[in-house]
Amino acid sequence: MALQWMILACVVAAEAAVAVMLTLPAPRAVRKQIVGLTSMLLQPFAGILPFAAFQLLDIYWKNEHRLMCTSEICTADERIRFEKSIFKAQRNVILCVSACLLYWCIFRICKYNKDIKALEETEKRLKEE
Repeated sequence: MALQWMILACVVAAEAAVAVMLTLPAPRAVRKQIVGLTSMLLQPFAGILPFAAFQLLDIYWKNEHRLMCTSEICTADERIRFEKSIFKAQRNVILCVSACLLYWCIFRICKYNKDIKALEETEKRLKEE
């Protein structure tokens, strides 16, 4: 179980690094290479979206079928274990949502850079005429 969350955490870290690389100022040639490489990798990495959605559904299902420990019959250890599982579920929801959000941000940044490039080419072509 922990392996899938570690993989998702690594994906989120990689997406955050790519988003930072895309937003940092860089020379045009470097930016063009970064955007081109990232755009090429976006389609294969779209697999993270259904994976994160499946993980969210798994968290929801486990939350609905979790044994509640709110009565006075529960021991202190059971209550602590229950609270830890709630905190882990909240952390994992944040991971899933951030994976989807970062993927969308990277997609939009690449699209904006491509649109800017197309507009610059159109402007250059119009100036030549």
